[in-house]
Amino acid sequence: MSRSQELFEKAVTLIPGGVNSPVRAFGSIGGTPRFIDRADGAYMYDVDGNKYLDFICSWGPMILGHNNPAIRESVAKAAEKGLSFGAATEAEVQMAELITGIVPSVEMVRMVNSGTEAVMSAVRAARGYTGRNKIVKFMGCYHGHSDSMLVQAGSGVMTAGIPDSAGVPAGCTQDTLSAIYNDADSVRALFETFPEEIAAVIVEPVAANMGVVPPKKGFLEELRGLCTAYGAVLIFDEVITGFRLGIDGAQGWYGVEADLTTFGKIIGGGMPVGAYGGKREIMGKVSPAGPVYQAGTLSGNPIAMAAGMTQLSILKENPEIYEELNEKGEWFYDELAGILREKGQPWQVNHVGSLGCVFFTDRPVENYADAKTSDTKKFADYFHYMLDNGVHLAPSQFEAMFLSAAHTRDELCRVLELVRGYFAAN
Repeated sequence: MSRSQELFEKAVTLIPGGVNSPVRAFGSIGGTPRFIDRADGAYMYDVDGNKYLDFICSWGPMILGHNNPAIRESVAKAAEKGLSFGAATEAEVQMAELITGIVPSVEMVRMVNSGTEAVMSAVRAARGYTGRNKIVKFMGCYHGHSDSMLVQAGSGVMTAGIPDSAGVPAGCTQDTLSAIYNDADSVRALFETFPEEIAAVIVEPVAANMGVVPPKKGFLEELRGLCTAYGAVLIFDEVITGFRLGIDGAQGWYGVEADLTTFGKIIGGGMPVGAYGGKREIMGKVSPAGPVYQAGTLSGNPIAMAAGMTQLSILKENPEIYEELNEKGEWFYDELAGILREKGQPWQVNHVGSLGCVFFTDRPVENYADAKTSDTKKFADYFHYMLDNGVHLAPSQFEAMFLSAAHTRDELCRVLELVRGYFAAN
């Protein structure tokens, strides 16, 4: 029995499902999760000594690769002063200055501890600012596990086949309205029905929790126009796209500014951290400056700030990293799609920059309904073939693949040959 198997059998007696987040589970694909011992560059190594080319990148933040020396050094240096103070630090001010200097739409920012917390807080700020209650979200978009957002969510909820969640009272979701991603008319209809009740529209500018689904041309612009016309707040959930597509995220990529933006672990170099920020008049409503209460004892942790400032500074000062990474991504996913065509496979490859996904469906994937037509059994077979050949993908049809600056073209060529071999035999 492998060490991973031993650990998993013990874990299921101590931790629900044996994992501390459902997205790590192998429930939808079968088998045993690999327990990781260490990671470096583009690779992870499990407790049994197996080496994997990693396409999860800690769910996105390891854009420079694992165990980056500069980030590691900054963490070690900060840790010498102490791990947590629960008090204000200079690093928090420096981080806020860095983020507001990079993202034009973010005039003020508040640090939190996760993407879920960032979204929950941004939604509350939008409600407090507008004095309205209803929130529009999109089917298949995942915005963390707070009660009001677990309505037709994607990601782990989608993989588990759970449409919402037990333990969420109906009252918590009665003001959450669901629209169809890439269908601005479905949003317009909601505004026409509730013209003075919608506080905000929250969207993943690139939907990356039902696989990867790019916005259609004009979709984000129409959301911007509707929110402006009806006096609602436009929230971009950039937990995945923020500082990944480019230094100014999806807003820079698509040229559409949000009123509020949420960020995730990439701003902490992979450490547990998040943030939300936006227009000064909205953020000025957040306590202690205003009446919208939000707090966090460990928010702005000095170690996380050190890691994040180092990573963001590297990315800001070296724009060629994005240029090379996105060119590599476009090349890799185009080659992947070419192999499918070459082998006569009807599957879809969606991608934006370094984000991508193979959908096991013959239907173009533009929204949640399209994504759900995927053959998850075929994905499971493909996943295990890749894992057995040293390639670590997310254990779900409905998650993104992430490339990092550490992935080389030679390594990606090896992956393409594995894919070619798989589809030649299947």
